[in-house]
Amino acid sequence: MENKTINEGFVPFGNYQTYYRIVGEQTKNPPLILLHGGPGSTHNYFEMLDDVAELSQRQLIMYDQLGCGLSSIPDDEPNLYKAGTWLDEMENLIAFLKLEEFHLLGQSWGGMLAIMYLCDRNVSAVKSVVLSSTLSSAKLWTSELHRLIKYLPNDEQKVIQKAESMQNFKDDSYLKANAHFMKLYASDDPKESKVEVLRRSKRSGIVSYETAWGPNEYTPQGNLSNYEYTAKLARVKTPALVMSGINDLSTPVVSKAIFDALPNSEWSLFSNSRHMPFIEENKKYLQILTEWLKNND
Repeated sequence: MENKTINEGFVPFGNYQTYYRIVGEQTKNPPLILLHGGPGSTHNYFEMLDDVAELSQRQLIMYDQLGCGLSSIPDDEPNLYKAGTWLDEMENLIAFLKLEEFHLLGQSWGGMLAIMYLCDRNVSAVKSVVLSSTLSSAKLWTSELHRLIKYLPNDEQKVIQKAESMQNFKDDSYLKANAHFMKLYASDDPKESKVEVLRRSKRSGIVSYETAWGPNEYTPQGNLSNYEYTAKLARVKTPALVMSGINDLSTPVVSKAIFDALPNSEWSLFSNSRHMPFIEENKKYLQILTEWLKNND
């Protein structure tokens, strides 16, 4: 899509500010708010979805959550990096933009944020939710990722086991094994990508990630480690679309737990994707997402 209308700005959030990026012109159709992963991954990769604005005739609203990207990064106040802060930030953005209704898409940690918003905050304005490669249970996620680790070479399994037991995640052999694991189930090194939005330099939220989640994907020991929302999903009546990859960190077991628990849900499983089907099977993802939004306006 050429000549996209893009508006960028900052929303005051207490003593901080939240960067936002809006794609497309305002229409009668509710906008789509995009919640990125991490915590600390930034909005950048969601620019792969820009064409949805024209395809579905609505605005896309993406932003960098507190602790990363172009938003404030108060790393000297790590106690801010918790679910409540990011939920408050999201509500602050919605109020600032005067959004009365909207669709919600959360990827990975962003999906956790969407789930918590639906369960703990306000669902009345949400037309539908898209839960992309995410989780409803930290325990199940940890169990499944440790199952995936067993497919690594024996030496890498031992290195990871040692790192977890010693709580030493700085050793070169561990870093190499973890990078291999992430390449198998998450994504390639961004430097290897042909896609500009993935290669683009960004300020990742390292402190926000380690404070809220942990040293890696399979060792949650931050303040989100007790995240357990599977049972709560039964009361979410909002139409929900689960999307995930066959070789995803969000394994089919993790994604099915969400799908089974939601009373009004569909599930699209991408057969050639890891943790980012919207990049690896972009055309198919755009098509499914566009159709979903139109059907749930």
